[in-house]
Amino acid sequence: MLKNQSQIKVQQSSQNAAESAQTSSPQSTPSTSWYLVHTKPRQEDTALINLEQQGYMCYLPKLHIERIRRHKAEVVIEPMFPRYLFIQLNQRDENQNWAPIRSTIGVSQLVRFGTQIAKVDDRLLDLLRSRESTHPTESLFQPGEHVRVTEGPFIGFEAIYQTTDAERRSMILLEFLNKPVSVKINTAGLEKIAS
Repeated sequence: MLKNQSQIKVQQSSQNAAESAQTSSPQSTPSTSWYLVHTKPRQEDTALINLEQQGYMCYLPKLHIERIRRHKAEVVIEPMFPRYLFIQLNQRDENQNWAPIRSTIGVSQLVRFGTQIAKVDDRLLDLLRSRESTHPTESLFQPGEHVRVTEGPFIGFEAIYQTTDAERRSMILLEFLNKPVSVKINTAGLEKIAS
């Protein structure tokens, strides 16, 4: 008898593990769909953490972007869609009370079209995930782009951007005394020239 009870408990725990593995899957199951949450300004991460702590499956796509901060070029991580994140909810409960989601710290509201909550196709989320993994960092300048030096001894010179080194300094090609010269310069000291 004791052996049978332990076998039942093992079966129940393996069923529970299987169910929890299904709920943590990034793909929607037949009874769930992805929806869009509008967050408060600059509170995407706060909303994400608080929704996940309540047991919701969420996804916040992010980009690695090179920005000038404190007069230095550095890579920052920003949301792909500022003020938006995705949440997976049960389709059968479409008429349920969404107050727990709306009252979550960082959340403004669920995105709606009229009275219907906006559903998001799984294929779009797959596309966003692949975008995140295939485009690791978006840089300020592209090789071959025309730039202007805004500081230092070459201020005002126009140049052609070549690359950025490991120290986050840019290699540019500028014409000096009728000769092309390769120069390393602080990336913060460059600006794009409008075409």
